[in-house]
Amino acid sequence: MSEKIKNKIEKLREQISEYNYQYYVLNNSVVSDYDFDSLLKQLEELETKYPQFDDANSPTRRVGGDITKNFPSVKHGFPMLSLSNSYSKDEILDFEKRISKIINSSFEYTCELKYDGVAISLTYENGELVRAVTRGDGEKGEDVTANVRTINSIPLKLRGNYLKKFEIRGEIIFSHKAFQKLNNQRKQDGDPIFSNPRNTASGTIKMQDSSIVASRKLDCFLYGLYSDDLQIDSSFEVFNLISKWGFKSPSIENRYVEKVASIDKAMEFINYWDKQRVHLPFDIDGIVLKVDRIDFQKQLGSTAKSPRWAIAYKFKAERVSTLLENIVYQVGRTGAVTPVALLKPVHLGGTIVKRASIHNADQMAKLDLCIGDVVFVEKGGEIIPKIIEVDLAARKSSLSTAKFIEQCPECGSALVRNDGEAQHYCTNAISCPPQIKGSIEHFVGRKKMDIEGFGAETVELLYQNKLLGNIADIYELSYNDLIPLDRVAQKSATNLIKAIKDSKSIPFEKVLFSLGIRHVGETVAKKLARNFKSIDVLMKASLEELVEVDEIGEKIAISLRDYFSNEKQIEIIKRLKAYGLNFTVKEQLNSSEIFKGLNIVVSGKFANISRDELKNVIEKNGGKVVSSVSSKTDLIVAGENMGPSKLTKAQALNIELCSEEDFLKKIADPQIEKTKNISTQGELPF
Repeated sequence: MSEKIKNKIEKLREQISEYNYQYYVLNNSVVSDYDFDSLLKQLEELETKYPQFDDANSPTRRVGGDITKNFPSVKHGFPMLSLSNSYSKDEILDFEKRISKIINSSFEYTCELKYDGVAISLTYENGELVRAVTRGDGEKGEDVTANVRTINSIPLKLRGNYLKKFEIRGEIIFSHKAFQKLNNQRKQDGDPIFSNPRNTASGTIKMQDSSIVASRKLDCFLYGLYSDDLQIDSSFEVFNLISKWGFKSPSIENRYVEKVASIDKAMEFINYWDKQRVHLPFDIDGIVLKVDRIDFQKQLGSTAKSPRWAIAYKFKAERVSTLLENIVYQVGRTGAVTPVALLKPVHLGGTIVKRASIHNADQMAKLDLCIGDVVFVEKGGEIIPKIIEVDLAARKSSLSTAKFIEQCPECGSALVRNDGEAQHYCTNAISCPPQIKGSIEHFVGRKKMDIEGFGAETVELLYQNKLLGNIADIYELSYNDLIPLDRVAQKSATNLIKAIKDSKSIPFEKVLFSLGIRHVGETVAKKLARNFKSIDVLMKASLEELVEVDEIGEKIAISLRDYFSNEKQIEIIKRLKAYGLNFTVKEQLNSSEIFKGLNIVVSGKFANISRDELKNVIEKNGGKVVSSVSSKTDLIVAGENMGPSKLTKAQALNIELCSEEDFLKKIADPQIEKTKNISTQGELPF
């Protein structure tokens, strides 16, 4: 029976891996999302039921779930050198001259796109991914294997006739599509948007929660192969070879990589992509030139920092000049006022640019802008237009320096700027239109009140029809209010009213987050709710009492006191309470103090309870959830596929481990004195 189950699991893994390869490497969809998800769910259930058939490279690892507090330092098998940069054809010609002095024969170049991402080195043994390491200082990098396993275009198991052991190098990137989707979601959630794909990819690959990494849909191109057993003559051969093993390598057909016979042909490749890069679905910042023959590469060698046989040609950030026609001011949800330059439309990076953020008054003064100036504009991080400088030679003597406004452009209220802050703010949160609409959009968003179907267009429609003036008005809406409005169908109206009603069950910490109090994000709201238990107690808390709460600093405390001293905000809260929203922490029946004073780590996947639910149960029963294993850890709740580093450390420190089953039993019956200790008993019995 066990052999039959094992074969079924292995067959499912092979089938799912093949579908992943077809979709993420070959861009070929051969199965519906529904069928794929069904197969993945079936595999997850079997792996949970039969942990003896665990595999670190199972396709189920793509969804993440590991929590990594520290990323261990790992020495590269082969030094991970950086490339020398060049910015002109003359520098490329100098590069060729240096090579020609050492190599007394003709040679070819491999030309590749220089991906604007995060350098990564992957180690494979016996066809399986065993380690993923960042560049670091070139000698050592950080082990980010758990996060890299979530990237669908990186094979966990190889195909074909691969080398027994090798390292392969490449770049982890964010595609424009995935990056835009992430920023759209963050905007909807009221979170700050990210500025560019490269920095976001870098931050993502070092996140502690691999499930978040998985949700962001990173991608990867691989191009450098390193092994003592490698027997190829040319860099260009690498791309055909690794594609046979299942890697997503740069496309020869799309001219992402090309072998050329001269430096002039290399410059043609550079010039082609300098113009065409705007059409790529990802960012590049230059072209890499490599001497193609491997024996020549060995002959040329490397300096301490860079190989002598390769060079990067860096594209200059595209810069254009245009006319600054005006400066307008946008008011955000929190009242922050941002100056925005209105430009004479100009082509930049494949798009027409009409606007550019100036960020704040300090930046505006630094640029010394005058309406009517000729300004130079670049795309920051290849994405966001920004003014770099003014063409002072073209400035007319009649122009005068633009001054930052003193009153809100929307409601006329005086602007304030707090000490130590760059932004000016409109403090009229109650009747300033952008703040009203922004606060409502924030209130109904995901992770807050989560009222489905209540997007920005709906907020605008209801505001314009005077059905909404603040967040409390949401709970006075009726079906009859909605149905006469344009673009509102009967089903939409019914669903929206139901979603509003359902939101009344949202717990206090999320209601508090939804209020949109400045500096009170999701984590702060949770800490405040658990410390003060109700909105009434929180509203009466002094500055000193607020600051005493863990991670609540003076800035947050002052913001809370300002919010609760506003009579109109208090009136809105009273209305929300009357409509039935939760403004107290509802103690659960299973609450106790069985974990009082204990530091508890949660690791692995759980069959009967989500990680978030498990953490909530721990906290409601007096425990504190911590992310890393240390000598201060009292207990680890160990699920399926617990991180091996956590297990090793737990065994070394003799920390008690508790299975999911025993944990749930203990919660159901707090009289159970001791959980099952399995900290030093070899394999986990679950």
